[in-house]
Amino acid sequence: MTLSEIADGVEVTSRQRDRGVAVADDTETPLAERLSDHAESLPCTPEATATLVDAYTAGRSVGDAAREAGVSPMTAAKALHRCGVAGVCPLSPTGRDVVRDWLAGRTARSEAVELTGGDEADFALATYVETHDPVDAVAEAVDAQVAGSAPLGDGLGDGGPLGDALGSTDGLR
Repeated sequence: MTLSEIADGVEVTSRQRDRGVAVADDTETPLAERLSDHAESLPCTPEATATLVDAYTAGRSVGDAAREAGVSPMTAAKALHRCGVAGVCPLSPTGRDVVRDWLAGRTARSEAVELTGGDEADFALATYVETHDPVDAVAEAVDAQVAGSAPLGDGLGDGGPLGDALGSTDGLR
């Protein structure tokens, strides 16, 4: 059997986000300053958004990041979504389809909330996610911040779950 026979009938069913070439952020401009041009597109201040991104990408939950930034968890989830952070929608893909049906007027709201299996807050956040796209310029600034934050493996030997598994990054230069 040849590769062309194996690949016959294979098709792409979803689209990937083309992230282009990896970029190192050497501007040394704080994230809050880079977000300030897009403050009107964010549900909280650029400073709070930068705190959210730092806390969330460091491994904290949305709730913990929200407390650190001084905003509600709902506002935190909205801000992270606008920053292009994936995974903040509390509903499954099927639940998101139900929200889209409600937005299109094909389903009553009470029925849609029941079908999603979530509560009112989950439904409200999913509605926000479906009606507000991530802001491309903000997502790029956040990606650059996350990519330039720390070398892989730093801080993992500090008694964390991996202990000294990765060793030191000092000799890698």
